[in-house]
Amino acid sequence: QVQLVESGGGLVQPGGSLRLSCTASGFTFSAYAMSWYRQTPEQERELVATITHSGTTTHYTNSLKGRFTISRDNAKNTVYLQMNSLKPEDTAVYYCKAWGPREYWGKGTLVTVSS
Repeated sequence: QVQLVESGGGLVQPGGSLRLSCTASGFTFSAYAMSWYRQTPEQERELVATITHSGTTTHYTNSLKGRFTISRDNAKNTVYLQMNSLKPEDTAVYYCKAWGPREYWGKGTLVTVSS
């Protein structure tokens, strides 16, 4: 059974940091590129960052470049999103996606940036 389970969300003050994790099972993680997306009730799901299957190449939404970092550990079947200098507008549900031979989504983790 394929699963992507996000964790690490929560409440953080503006300027703070969080690291999200997404742990995969049920498929060959190292064969898939991985992405993080985010969504609020007011906006469509937005691509945040992508990392290739080997981890050698990353891409970011321009507005987030420099604050967010995507990485992966294929030995642990896990992709990470390090988020620094968080702003209230970063508040959203964050989802991970695996894409390759097929496409899989996690159920999301809520990040709330508020004082």
